[in-house]
Amino acid sequence: MISTASFDFVADLQRRETAMRCEPGKEYLVEARLLPLAREAGYEDVDAYVARLRVDAAARADAVDALTINETSWFRDLAPYQTFTDTMLPALLESRAHVRHLELWSAACSSGQEAYSLAMLLRENLPPGWTATIHATDVSRAMLTRVKAGRYSQVEMNRGMPATRLVRWFERAGSEWQVSEELRSMITTEQLNLAAPFPPMRRFDVVFLRNVLIYFDAQTKSDILRRVHHTVAPDGFLLLGTSEYALDAGPGWQREVSGKTWMHRPEGARPATPAAGAAGPAGVRGGAGSAPARPLATTVPATATASFSSTLGTVARAGTGATLPTSLTPQGA
Repeated sequence: MISTASFDFVADLQRRETAMRCEPGKEYLVEARLLPLAREAGYEDVDAYVARLRVDAAARADAVDALTINETSWFRDLAPYQTFTDTMLPALLESRAHVRHLELWSAACSSGQEAYSLAMLLRENLPPGWTATIHATDVSRAMLTRVKAGRYSQVEMNRGMPATRLVRWFERAGSEWQVSEELRSMITTEQLNLAAPFPPMRRFDVVFLRNVLIYFDAQTKSDILRRVHHTVAPDGFLLLGTSEYALDAGPGWQREVSGKTWMHRPEGARPATPAAGAAGPAGVRGGAGSAPARPLATTVPATATASFSSTLGTVARAGTGATLPTSLTPQGA
């Protein structure tokens, strides 16, 4: 097991480079993340590798990359994507009719499932003649390489990918699945550390900043949200993670609820949903749309039923319309 001195060095390195906390009790995680790098570099254990980190900047960058948290899945938590299609997108189609283009930011994008989930929804719901760009950023260069490649294992595809979308938007690439060029052309990537000053950025119509603020301390959260505020269009939307909806976003924000999702918006933005007095997250009542949420394609059309093989992951078109297995419907992780 990694020594206390080595763990303290690595925890301090991660805090300095990413502002993320690595508290005592996570020694097993640091050991698991760094041991493959240690073995690849020819060291017998993590302590010997950490000694190298103290004098090798390139090795430190690799270690920080390995320590980043990359938990993600397709259409994670589902409700935010439902809100995107049912509430945010109609409002933006009205307000952006003069440009017929949307800009989205997938912050802390990990290996890209969030960005590509949004790309699918945009391709399926945007009217003809509209375009969209999704800017995917992450502190990890390794993750951004994966986003650009757009290739995913069978295990990754099983985490929330509906069979209908698997058939429509992916092709087999050996033992993996390749995202279509049509979707990949919508994605731009950039390395960005949320805890550091941002480079010059465009204004975004929608920012997904989900399930990452929980890893920062209160001051860093506040600083990130202040910087993000400058990137959101005056009538745009910010979505945080499910466990982050009650976070005090600080001055300059107003909150609006749609179904089970809190939308954070710059102060003064015109409400995107009518004040229906419906219950929002955690029982809070507020502006929720009157229309019930529609499921995100949980059945296969009769013309394209997909049967999924758990061993080879092959997709065959056959049969008549059927309800998808639970494991293939959009779901959170």
